Amino acid sequence: MVMDKRFSSSAGLRALPVSGLLFAAAWLASGPAPALAAEDTAPVDPAPQHAGNLPEPDDDTDPQGAEPVTALPTAPGAPPRSVAPAAAAPAPTPPKDIAARFIWSQFLDAAIVGDAGDTLRYGGKIDAYFDIDDSAIGLDEGLRLHVHPEFRYGQSSNGEIGLLPVNTALFYPGDGEDFDLSINLRKRWSSGTSLTVGKVNVLDLAARAPIIGGGGHEGFQNLAFALPPSAIVPASITGAMLDIPTKDVLLRFWVYDPDLQSQRNGFEDPFHQGVGFLASATFPVKIGGQQGYYAVKLSASTRDGLAADALPAVLVPEPGSGFGEKQGEFSVVLAGYQNIAMHEGGGSIGVFAQAYVSNGDPTFFDVSAIAGISGNPAGRPKDRFGIGWFRYSLTDGLVDALASRLALEDEEGVEIFYTAQIAERFRLTGNVQIVDSTVVARDVGVTAGLRLTTRF
Repeated sequence: MVMDKRFSSSAGLRALPVSGLLFAAAWLASGPAPALAAEDTAPVDPAPQHAGNLPEPDDDTDPQGAEPVTALPTAPGAPPRSVAPAAAAPAPTPPKDIAARFIWSQFLDAAIVGDAGDTLRYGGKIDAYFDIDDSAIGLDEGLRLHVHPEFRYGQSSNGEIGLLPVNTALFYPGDGEDFDLSINLRKRWSSGTSLTVGKVNVLDLAARAPIIGGGGHEGFQNLAFALPPSAIVPASITGAMLDIPTKDVLLRFWVYDPDLQSQRNGFEDPFHQGVGFLASATFPVKIGGQQGYYAVKLSASTRDGLAADALPAVLVPEPGSGFGEKQGEFSVVLAGYQNIAMHEGGGSIGVFAQAYVSNGDPTFFDVSAIAGISGNPAGRPKDRFGIGWFRYSLTDGLVDALASRLALEDEEGVEIFYTAQIAERFRLTGNVQIVDSTVVARDVGVTAGLRLTTRF
C-alpha cells in the first residue's frame, strides 16, 4: 500500500456506470437462496446455535478467531456469528461430499473529510469456498480438502486517510485486479482434534470470530478490526495448524512461513526468512448467564530483520538506520468476546476488546488496542450494527529512524456500520470511519461508503 496514493476524479466517475450495472444485476438475481451444507461446530462449544448475525450457515465457528496478522503489505499485500444460543436449534444438515458457497461484495466509498480528494471509488471482492470430504476423493475418513479462490478488482480508499487499510476486503490479495488461491488439507479425529496443512487464508479464520468477525464481507471493514495486525503472523500462511479442543479450553499451535503467501504457491524459497510459531488458549466463560470467550495468544518468529515487504516504501528505513537489524520477534495478545444481551425475537449484542504488545525491533508494531460493541438490533435479528475504536503504535525505534524523513505518531480511529438484510441473498451496509493518521502532517480523515454483499 502506498500511503500517498490518490485516484483522479475522472477515474472515479468512470467507475460509476460499472457500479450501477453490477448493483442492478445483483438485485435482479434476487430469489430464494440455495441451502448451504451445515459445517462443523466449534470444539469449545459442542452445540452452539448462533442467533441473528448470519443470514445463512457458514464455515466452522471459531470462538478463538484469528491471530493478529502482518498488516500493510505493499501490493500484493471473512460472516460473523453471535456467541449466544438461540431459543430453538435448527436440525443439522447431513454433510455432503462436496460443499460450495460464494460471496460477492461490492463497495462504493469516498474520503469526505481530510486531505484526500472526494473521489467516489468502486471495487469488489469475490470469494469461493469448496470443501471436498474424504468420500468424494477416496481418502481416509476424517479428511477434508479446502479450496479457496479469491478475486479482487476495482478501486478503494485504502491509503487515503490512514496507514491501516479502511477496506480489508479490497486490500487482499493485492492492488487492482488480483487473484489468489489457497488449498489445504485437514484431518479431524473423533476427539475433535484436527491438523491442517497447506496454504491457509487467515482472514477466513478472523471471519468466524464471535461478535467482531466478518472478514471484510460482513461486519467491520477496517483492518484494525477485520484482521487485527501484529506484523508477525501474515494474512496468508503456508504451514501446519493443530487444534486441540477439550471441555474447558481450545488449544491451538501453528508452525508457518513468516513471509506473506498472497499470490504465491508457498513453495518459492520456503522458510528462507525463518520460521514462525503461534500458541494460543481460548476459554469459554459465562458471565451473568451470557456466553463469552477469552483468549491468550503468543506468536513469535526467527525472522532475521524487518518485514519490509509488509510496509509501504515510505516507512522502510534506510540501511544502517539501526532499526530492523535484529533477529527474532515475539508478541502477546489478550482478547475477550462477551455476549451481554439476547433478544426474545432472536439476535444478540456483545462487546469485544483486545490488547497487543510485542518486543519491538524488528517488529514494526509494538502496542495496539481495540474495543467495541456489535450485534443485532432488537426486532431485526438479521440486521447487524457495530461501533469500534482502535489505536495502533509503530515501534519507537522505527519512528526514530524515520524522524528526519517523516513525523509519525500513533494511529487512532473509530468505525461505525449498520447492515440491513434487504433480501434473502443480499445485505446492504453503510459504513463511516474517522481516522487520525499516523502521519502527523495529515488532517483527521473521514470515509463513508456502502457495501452490498451477495451470497449464493
